[in-house]
Amino acid sequence: MAALVLLAGAACSKSETAQARGRDDAPKPVKVERVREEPVRRSIEVVGTLAAVDEVTISSEAEGRVSKLLADLGDRVRAGQTLMELDAEKLQYNLEQQKAALARALARYGASDSRHLPPIERTPDVVKAQAELVQAKQGFDRAEELHRRQLVPRQTLDDAQTMLQSKQASYDSALQNAKNLRADIDASEATAKLADRQLRDTTIRAPFDGYVQKRLVNLGEYVKVQTPVMAVVGVDPLKVTAEIPEKLAPWVKIDQAVDLHVDAYPDKTISGKVSRISPAVNTSTRAFPFEALVPNRDAQLKPGTFARVRIVSSRVDQVLTLSYAALQYRYGVNRVFVVNGDRLEVRELRVGERLGNRIEITSGVKAGETVAISDVDKLVDGTKVSVKQNAE
Repeated sequence: MAALVLLAGAACSKSETAQARGRDDAPKPVKVERVREEPVRRSIEVVGTLAAVDEVTISSEAEGRVSKLLADLGDRVRAGQTLMELDAEKLQYNLEQQKAALARALARYGASDSRHLPPIERTPDVVKAQAELVQAKQGFDRAEELHRRQLVPRQTLDDAQTMLQSKQASYDSALQNAKNLRADIDASEATAKLADRQLRDTTIRAPFDGYVQKRLVNLGEYVKVQTPVMAVVGVDPLKVTAEIPEKLAPWVKIDQAVDLHVDAYPDKTISGKVSRISPAVNTSTRAFPFEALVPNRDAQLKPGTFARVRIVSSRVDQVLTLSYAALQYRYGVNRVFVVNGDRLEVRELRVGERLGNRIEITSGVKAGETVAISDVDKLVDGTKVSVKQNAE
């Protein structure tokens, strides 16, 4: 009886094995495609940082108490807009004093303003001295002629000569005084301009369009010259800083287009242009630093944030490619299944750049070989298959 049970169990086991073998021998339909060799324009994808092109900490050029605060953190400002004012009363008095000194020097020189100064020879004192010199010269000439005719004594001639010498000295002195007055006018004008500049420096203005990043002083605070008072950052345009891999650096040029993506706007592609490339490699990363300008008119992008940067270079290589769907990833290894007759042969791959829905293959298969692209995760080495459809 036991023998009959064993025989029946053996028969059942053989029947199940045969059925399983029959299922295994049935070819599995798969879609396939051939490994392509095609030209690929190389692109560079790196992570960069957005930064302001213009960023400055404004320092006071004057000394005084903060009397007005006209901008604060986050405010948008325009170039030349007043950010704050210092107490200017003392500097206003100083300017008026210097203007009065300039007016006095102009009056002594005989001019109404510094833009219409007469020549030194035509100033009032010089004109007067010159007229007296001419008169003394004429008197000396007459005395000399009369003395030659012996009509006047020698004393008269000596007196005329002394008068001529005196008037010549007066004329020379008038010329020198006029030159000194001219120098006084120049000095007074320069001092008045300096006083005017010091007064204007009490009004602190934005150097360019941007936003107030920091306010560093408070209302009523006394500031000295070179005290930092406010930080302003420009946001249009921004620049993105990143590095180009050494092997692709020769194929990236100034004004080349770049595409950016930031986490705040993941579905938005932002365009820019390469503006600067370092001529020297970064020895620690073996890459070339570069900058790209990015328009930011609506100020949506913020300095200091990260950006994924993509640059399509001018380098074109002939490479092998496959559909990304053909890859099976197991234990850190990329594999594909090559159709060899009616069986699948597994191959380990080394892959390169992702090319949309395709991927570059650097080793593991050859151009023209046929690989499976359907149900890849369920395939195993040696599976019997039938080609369901060519997907070229």
